[in-house]
Amino acid sequence: MAAQDFNFLLATDSYKITHYKQYPPNVSKIYSYFECRQKKGSQFSEVVFFGLQYLLKKYLTGPVVTEDKIQEAKLFYQMHFKQAVFDEEGWRKVLEKHNGRLPIRIKAVPEGKIIPRGNVLFTVENTDQDFYWLTNYIETMLVQMWYPITVATVSREFKKILAKHLKATSGSMEGLDLKLHDFGYRGVSSQESAALGGAAHLVNFCGTDTIAGVLMAQRYYGCPMAGFSIPAAEHSTIISWGKNKEKEAFERILDQFLSGPVSVVSDSYDIFNACKHIWGDELKERVMERCEDSCLVIRPDSGDPGETLIEVIKILGECFGYSVNSVGYKVLPSYLRIIQGDGIDLSSVDLILAKLSDEGWSAENVLFGCGSSLLQKLNRDTLSCAFKCSYVETNGKGMDVYKQPVTDPSKGSKRGRLSLRRNSDGFLETIERGAGKPEEDLLVTVFENGNLMKDYSLDEIRKNALLQDEELNPNLYNHEQELLHNHISRIH
Repeated sequence: MAAQDFNFLLATDSYKITHYKQYPPNVSKIYSYFECRQKKGSQFSEVVFFGLQYLLKKYLTGPVVTEDKIQEAKLFYQMHFKQAVFDEEGWRKVLEKHNGRLPIRIKAVPEGKIIPRGNVLFTVENTDQDFYWLTNYIETMLVQMWYPITVATVSREFKKILAKHLKATSGSMEGLDLKLHDFGYRGVSSQESAALGGAAHLVNFCGTDTIAGVLMAQRYYGCPMAGFSIPAAEHSTIISWGKNKEKEAFERILDQFLSGPVSVVSDSYDIFNACKHIWGDELKERVMERCEDSCLVIRPDSGDPGETLIEVIKILGECFGYSVNSVGYKVLPSYLRIIQGDGIDLSSVDLILAKLSDEGWSAENVLFGCGSSLLQKLNRDTLSCAFKCSYVETNGKGMDVYKQPVTDPSKGSKRGRLSLRRNSDGFLETIERGAGKPEEDLLVTVFENGNLMKDYSLDEIRKNALLQDEELNPNLYNHEQELLHNHISRIH
């Protein structure tokens, strides 16, 4: 049931209030779709579909139109436009004819599915011919799907990079789900951004400090506990002891958290001194008393991330020793690990791991934290997200419609009713002009006439988003991507 204090009538771009006056006479259906357009040269060739269920549950299900909300909107738009353009009669019809529920049908890709860019992700149409204007009225809200889709996609790209290096330097995927920790709570624009972005990351990983995302996964995706964290220090808990008592600050943390992993930021003054003389000498025995299940995780937090991390791991290797794993790479003792959370993005994490392996160190030794590059340094254009009308019915007659700007062919839109299928070559493709077979259509009805028709659990979504074998084999994956690119080029 949508939040009662939320006025759906006010949740759109201003100009859409006037669109019911602009459609052709006798129009009875507007059908639109959402996609992440293809973009030449983009680092993202596919997307993770996630977040629609939250939006539907929170804002669209149940009776969302009431007389009080109609009156509130009427007054607001009168003041906003300085003229009477609000469709009071149309909205009252929704209230009277449908008990305030939206006569809309939404069909969508199952959440968590990996879809090549340029394909339909969901479609929207009115189910009652009197309310054709509703389809694109809700575009504003639905296009905000760009954010969880983009975060889930970026997070999964991190996972591909981490998996590649972990497999190459350890021969195993063990611990992959905890390799990237969400540090982004404070760096986003709002609590809701933190919830959406945080939950989107949890499609791919289980490590997070963004509580809002864990709560969203719990409340809207049926997962009792989707993300995990450990006790950790921040600079205030270290520097409050004074510069001459850094060792005492570190020791206090070890004393307070005897069991379970603990992370200690160690660059308040001199990260290299801290690793060599405090952790590697004065507190060495205390560190060695710990075990794999209660390991110390040292956190550098400044300087060039690659160079600093290499120097830190060399110092720790000299102080604590290391073993060599089954594929010939060095591994610190199981009671000691490093987490790098400063300066991390898709490019830097790949470079850091490549440097580590060049120096003979396994990716097993390190974890990463990521904040703004995971949850904030992105926008709707990152994946070229767009919502366009592709089919209308006027006087009982259907017509495929599209846009095709002469100034930018990449903004051309799809035509007619759409479906998504897997073709005989195994590739996903969008079928236009209503030519798709219903039994092949992968789009699922998730919302109809105010009702949620499908409720995905986070477990289902995570299964849909799992890395495939070919993604763990770079040569095979690159070949698959080349085949997909050639297939798409042939279509267009």
